[in-house]
Amino acid sequence: MSTPAKSSFLRTVKAVAWSFVGIRKRSGFEDDLAKISPLHVIAVGLVAVLLIVLGLVVFVNWVVAK
Repeated sequence: MSTPAKSSFLRTVKAVAWSFVGIRKRSGFEDDLAKISPLHVIAVGLVAVLLIVLGLVVFVNWVVAK
């Protein structure tokens, strides 16, 4: 028997990015469920949402300032 691979930061970021886009193969989704920690997904998801919101605020301020 082989041991399950540890979750990595990059794997978690990829899973969250695919979730934001909404395009993912079923096999990839099931693989992610088996290999990544839900706490890591929540943390990366919150950081990603924060970055998107901050990016939009900066972009809007930049457009309005012109």
